[in-house]
Amino acid sequence: MIIPKLPQQSPKATVEQTIGVTDVKVTYARPSAKGRKVFGDLVPFGQLWRTAANAGSYITFEAPVIINGNAVEAGQYALLSFPGELSWKIIFNRTSRSILFAPYDAAQDVLVIEIPVAHMPFTETFTIAFDHLTTDAAVLAMSWENSRVAFTIDAPATEQALKNIHEALAEPDATPGNYHNAASLCLDRGVRLPQALEWMKHSAEKEPKFFTLRTLSLLYAANGMKKEAIEAAKRSMEMSTAGGFDAFVKLNEAKIREWEEDLVA
Repeated sequence: MIIPKLPQQSPKATVEQTIGVTDVKVTYARPSAKGRKVFGDLVPFGQLWRTAANAGSYITFEAPVIINGNAVEAGQYALLSFPGELSWKIIFNRTSRSILFAPYDAAQDVLVIEIPVAHMPFTETFTIAFDHLTTDAAVLAMSWENSRVAFTIDAPATEQALKNIHEALAEPDATPGNYHNAASLCLDRGVRLPQALEWMKHSAEKEPKFFTLRTLSLLYAANGMKKEAIEAAKRSMEMSTAGGFDAFVKLNEAKIREWEEDLVA
């Protein structure tokens, strides 16, 4: 039997975002206003809504996250809500069945948060989107008609990234690039700096490049070894000059001046 694929009144959508090292995915159906009054009418205030059309909205976290300060385990959750004029209750529920076909079971709730409604310019089609992305966090916003509600998803990445690093470097085919990336992450986050320096020495020895030597210089400095930092930066600057990488030349020059002044002081 052939089931024809036809246009949907509320087409399915998927939005995905990596936060830190954690993948977050939302699947939902997108209804449009089509001249109708939405909140308080089409979507009544104070009544359970599946936060979309058709089967509703589902959100999946690859790893544990923190939502508005509340810990939520990895997994897939139905994204339910009780819209109100001034605020919404947002519910993360373990059910794997649409509330179209199964009654809402509050015992399956893993988190209920209340979020104030922000007023905004008119949005014709219900939209769920990620916004304000930072290294380890993002805002998930839901907008329709003149209303917007949003919550923050934090996915602290340092510990998970360090776990990933150790697994990668334990492999016999770990490359100098793997060591460089591991050291760079530690430098960026200010963690395990002595170990990062050793990783970076290995990378620069096996595959010396203008950018690996710059990272090496920064790690020497982060470990209080300014003389060694200057030496590595000079090597990086020489390679940058030869390769025509003017931006790295300037970066190295600035750091060399800074560290030389520190040694004199």
